[in-house]
Amino acid sequence: MSGFVLLARAAEGAGWIGSWSPGIGDPTPAGWLATVAYFAAAGCCWAAARRIKPEYRRAPSLRREWRLWGTLSALLALLGVNKQLDLQSALTEIARGLARSGGWYEQRRGLQLAFVAVVALVALLAAVASLWATRRTSPPVRVAVVGFGALLAFVVARAASFHHVDMAISHEWLGLRVSSLVELAGLAVLIVAARWQRRALGS
Repeated sequence: MSGFVLLARAAEGAGWIGSWSPGIGDPTPAGWLATVAYFAAAGCCWAAARRIKPEYRRAPSLRREWRLWGTLSALLALLGVNKQLDLQSALTEIARGLARSGGWYEQRRGLQLAFVAVVALVALLAAVASLWATRRTSPPVRVAVVGFGALLAFVVARAASFHHVDMAISHEWLGLRVSSLVELAGLAVLIVAARWQRRALGS
């Protein structure tokens, strides 16, 4: 079956792809707060990278840190854009169309559970590998790498639309959903780590 047919079947809803269409995906106050936080974290990481750049010529070991902060800045900016475009929902709709056309839609819960388990395992291994790879970098870099890994794992797990995950993160506390609090906490870790890096370099 051609990809065009699969996409057409995924696009049976009211949007471009299923129920998804390009636009503002989360216009709530919490959604905009998270979007601003993504760009604030991206800006802090970029500022840390700029602060390191004049130093790495004198200390070549800082070159890796400069690249890491720059990479984190770019990735966080992309996630900030995606916070409102909600591209993962488009991928979910495509996956739903593939499941229906393949005849395994009724077994999707088991597949989603396996997906979440794999994401958790990969996140754990990635965190260990990141800590090993950055063992000779400064503590702020290690905190930022692990924090970003946890944030990314959360975003991917939420995109899986697993029922029990959705139920767990849909509860509210202090007027905000648990999902928003987890996301904001991860971004706060990155902001703190970036500012810590700048202070460590005397800025």
